[in-house]
Amino acid sequence: MIPSEYPLTLYHGDSYQWQFVLWLDVAKTQPLDLTGVVVKAEIRETSGAPTIFALTCNVSLPNTIAMTLPADLCRTIPVAGHMWDCQLTFPDGSVNTILAGPVSITPDITDSDSIEVLTPQSAEPQAVKAPRLQAVPRRPR
Repeated sequence: MIPSEYPLTLYHGDSYQWQFVLWLDVAKTQPLDLTGVVVKAEIRETSGAPTIFALTCNVSLPNTIAMTLPADLCRTIPVAGHMWDCQLTFPDGSVNTILAGPVSITPDITDSDSIEVLTPQSAEPQAVKAPRLQAVPRRPR
């Protein structure tokens, strides 16, 4: 089974929560029983890349997966092209990847610091200092 595509569009350093409700049928009358199922979701630069950003996954029976990405973890993901997927391991040992897709991350401004950006010309990370903005008061006229 090919996973359904679900792109993650993130703003660097923000918190995220997703909820996925799984069904056995198109009419959504038969919930997929997630009893004993282990759910994992990871963001990586490419398949097999060493750096893993693991999303927190919790199951609510009978058929709901809650997935979260806390701000502190989202802040550590380099702003570059990434992929993600969500994998279910059933009690009988069978494995199904149900969701997958690209991850796009927009650099933040507020509370930003040095972030790692991968340029298309080079796979080497480069530190980029995010600008700090200063408020300039207006003089009354």
